[in-house]
Amino acid sequence: MDPLGARSQVVDIQSLSTWDQPAEVKEAQEVESESDTETKDDSFTNQQWPFPSPFPCRDDINRKIALFTGDVAVLNCTAIINTTNETLMDKNPISESIHRHAGPDLRDELLKLKACRTGEAKMTEGFNLASRFIIHTVGPKYKAKYRTAAESSLYSCYRNIMQLAKEQAMASVGLCVVSTVKRGYPLEDATHIALRTVRRFLELHGQSIETVVFAVSDIEEPVYRKLLPLYYPRSVAEERSSLPLLPADIGNSEGEPVVPERQIRIAEKPGSLEDNSEDDSLELDLGVVGTHAFARMEGDVDKQRKLILQGQMSDATVQKQHQRNYNRWLCRARAEDLSDIAALKALYQTGVDKCGRTVMVIVGRNIPVTMIDIEKALLYFIHVLDHITVKEYVMVYFHTLTGEHNHMDSDFLKKLYDIVDTKFKKNLKAFYFVHPTFRSKVSTWFFTTFSVSGMKDKVHHIDTLQQLFTCILPEQIDIPPFVLEYDARANGPYHTNHPSGL
Repeated sequence: MDPLGARSQVVDIQSLSTWDQPAEVKEAQEVESESDTETKDDSFTNQQWPFPSPFPCRDDINRKIALFTGDVAVLNCTAIINTTNETLMDKNPISESIHRHAGPDLRDELLKLKACRTGEAKMTEGFNLASRFIIHTVGPKYKAKYRTAAESSLYSCYRNIMQLAKEQAMASVGLCVVSTVKRGYPLEDATHIALRTVRRFLELHGQSIETVVFAVSDIEEPVYRKLLPLYYPRSVAEERSSLPLLPADIGNSEGEPVVPERQIRIAEKPGSLEDNSEDDSLELDLGVVGTHAFARMEGDVDKQRKLILQGQMSDATVQKQHQRNYNRWLCRARAEDLSDIAALKALYQTGVDKCGRTVMVIVGRNIPVTMIDIEKALLYFIHVLDHITVKEYVMVYFHTLTGEHNHMDSDFLKKLYDIVDTKFKKNLKAFYFVHPTFRSKVSTWFFTTFSVSGMKDKVHHIDTLQQLFTCILPEQIDIPPFVLEYDARANGPYHTNHPSGL
């Protein structure tokens, strides 16, 4: 840090050249075009290719890409990436620089996260960094005999980073090279996976992401500059010339590595034979075994549901049924595009309370109930909170300045409560209802008394932000400006200056 706390060496990503506008490429293309006209009228750059490139020239995507040679820690992106190990305490040049710029608070925060598995991504604040957040991920250790597993894990790193950025409605991401030298991943192989995964994500889910900066070292820069045109061609000529250079495995539609021996053929009508089939072999007989309860070695499903209704099933069996149902919802949540719900910024993670528990915030005024797909809102809630609720957490709901069009009906809330996993209920330690009205207090009492069990004692009605700050320090919670303004008008200014109000 410079004197008086000013950040040093901050790089504004707006000052970086995006991938669609390097001057040297345009000049090279003009020279190549003149040469082709004079001597290569029949060259492959002028041929009509019988098949399209899997990575066509897209200026809208290229405008989002920047290549930066330098330290990812100095970028002022919404989030930067920290490549680390399973303990989140790796000592590699990237991690050490991020810790040095972020300050000691980052280490304390990582101790609370405890661990991160290979391929996962976890988020913390940026603290003293120019970026607001840090996304931490663990790249795989590379061994040639386990190459397939390493490829899948590295893909998961980049995919989970981008997914988290989308869910948190981040505008920009600074991506370092996840596969460190320490972990032994061949740089060129790793670069192919990084570039194609980001490309596929931007194609399918990246509408809200404005900029992705690939932050590389002097050693990594030539490799990235060589391979970027393969996945982000800047002209039709570059697209065609890159086509023969693409590797055999370019992944599936999401960029995920394809392993042919693991692909399973799904029959169009399982359990039935085609009319012209005359093969009575044992293999076809086995194919008739379907996915009914007997094939899964389970009891009759209809009978189980009837017993549940009659209260005659064991707690373990009921729990198993509930877990299976929740897992179906979670799979849907992970597969569906929920960017429109994320853009509302109605649900987000902030700091921790005075007991060190994660704080989740719900902003009631940002939920236009009558205008959104309520089922997608439910899926988004499950997706965002699934990894949060594995440990103790609290929720803060700002009821401030909400209208009828912001209020969830009790049937939806009951459905949500019935669907979510047991950990949601067990690990929720407090629900702070901020700025309640008399009507909302009555509705909450009826709902927690007659509709759901175990919630009543966890709900705390908070009339002022000053009360809330007795449980959660001001610097640990991001409060919308309109809530701060309302509280100041209704209750008078409080003595602590909250960061969100600056």
